[in-house]
Amino acid sequence: MSDKTVWRVADLPQNAPTSFVLRPDASTQSQIQSDLALLGLRKLSFAGQITACGKKDWEVTAVLGATVVQPCVVTLDPVTTRLDTSVRRILLTDWVDPDDPEIEMTQDEDADQLGTEIDIFAMMVEALALNLPEYPRAGEAELGQLNITEPGKAAMTDEDVKPFAGLADLRDKLKKEE
Repeated sequence: MSDKTVWRVADLPQNAPTSFVLRPDASTQSQIQSDLALLGLRKLSFAGQITACGKKDWEVTAVLGATVVQPCVVTLDPVTTRLDTSVRRILLTDWVDPDDPEIEMTQDEDADQLGTEIDIFAMMVEALALNLPEYPRAGEAELGQLNITEPGKAAMTDEDVKPFAGLADLRDKLKKEE
């Protein structure tokens, strides 16, 4: 296993996987924490292998592990989450940019362009960012209801916004009249 973070594609063996384990030191974790606007980042690890796929393409498979602390979206209290997730990237020499309006999306969503190097550290940071909870919420935190309207008017409620909310009452009323 190697703790190297960048491999030149030309130096990788075609007939055997190249294993790696990344466990960034405290200062590197602190920089990643700052870059991702986290309150805390502990136990960050990224372990896996780089394997040849055919003659020109490569596959990176790994497991990302981390404990992250983010602010609750409701109370701003710290919320701790443990992440343990599988990561897979296919690096293609004949990769086509999916943003091109003329291209049909038939490629694997894990596919990316193969360059002259494979940067495992960048993949780790990207995987961490993509797997963070979008809306971390502390224990019993709930969003309250905010009603805003002009002075002297009744505020709309969630029930008023539902277009079919009154139909059941109308049906019951019509049945009673029959």
